[in-house]
Amino acid sequence: MSSERIKSWPTKERPRERLLAEGPERLTDADLLAIILRIGSGTFREGVPGTNAYEAALSILRDFRGLRGLDRTRIHDLLKVPGLGPAKVAQIKAAFELGKRVCAGKLTAPAFESSLAVANHFRPRFTGKREEIVIAVFLNGQNQRLGEKDITEGTPTQATVYVRRILEEALHESAAAIVLVHNHPSGNPEPSAGDDETTHDLLRACKLVGLVLLDHVIVGESDHYSYTDSSRLKELENE
Repeated sequence: MSSERIKSWPTKERPRERLLAEGPERLTDADLLAIILRIGSGTFREGVPGTNAYEAALSILRDFRGLRGLDRTRIHDLLKVPGLGPAKVAQIKAAFELGKRVCAGKLTAPAFESSLAVANHFRPRFTGKREEIVIAVFLNGQNQRLGEKDITEGTPTQATVYVRRILEEALHESAAAIVLVHNHPSGNPEPSAGDDETTHDLLRACKLVGLVLLDHVIVGESDHYSYTDSSRLKELENE
């Protein structure tokens, strides 16, 4: 496509008209983003020499490494993009948030109603691993999963857990609560002194930023250990 205004394109090639005629599933990421850039009364203007909404969308997706990168980009960084003002940035962020809420609704399941369910969910991922893997699960105020993040991989006996990184990811997801999960390649899920220290540090850090650590689940070969079920989480909270 040339950089001429989208209005001058053949009707059947315009992203909005294609969406209405063919459905959103047939459009590319750039097509969908171009539609957002063109609607409303935002500050993006077509007709800037060398660009239109579609080309701007391609450029944005390239610069921010796709939709996932665009979603993770802070608002103040998006406002630095030429042609994007507060209205357009708000539209982009609103579109992502709507998508997350739909996904959160789909993920609302009895999967994480107990520590056993958590252990059973993650055990296949840990099977055959020779090193400890730490995963942070982020939840909203209704304990619905917003997402999860592999925090670190370590040695067969320990993994370095960066509490700051967990908090940064949680805040970025707008999470209200966290469940920490990791494996013990030895097969024995009993917590180590290092596990206690990590849990204690994360508890303190969560309190400082208004988050709740719901549990720390250690997955063994056939059993699991839950800091909440064992009341160890409460003990650490009071230390």
